[in-house]
Amino acid sequence: MNGLELLERYPLTAKVVREWFLERMIESLNDENVPDEFKDYMRQQGIENDKLSKMIDVNPRMLLDVFDENDLFIEIFMYPDVTFTCKIGNEATTNSWKTRKEAEMFAIEAAFEMLETKLTPPPPVEELEVIDEETVTSKEETDETDN
Repeated sequence: MNGLELLERYPLTAKVVREWFLERMIESLNDENVPDEFKDYMRQQGIENDKLSKMIDVNPRMLLDVFDENDLFIEIFMYPDVTFTCKIGNEATTNSWKTRKEAEMFAIEAAFEMLETKLTPPPPVEELEVIDEETVTSKEETDETDN
């Protein structure tokens, strides 16, 4: 999956990645000659997916810091047969790849999905109301019948 596909498929993760890259770009302009107004303007403009995806495609390893800051630590291991595998936090795979870059890309895609899951709010808990000893119903249903 390329950078644009990852950003479009995982919008919550894309937001975190976009904000991380934008802040690093602004930090790189930490110079007296760059006015704060320009930095604010950059924050307002943001980074579009097509531009961010090109940075991801050219150097996906830059994402390792983003995932580290979100407690998703990617580790790449080499097997004795000189193939590679990966581990993200406590999640490991039994897959192996011929190159480190292939293992990294798998790990980055998996980390996008894992961060999206982590950032997705849980569904609302349905409130239950006890009508009598034998009847339990959703509070929402009770409220609707009361009206």
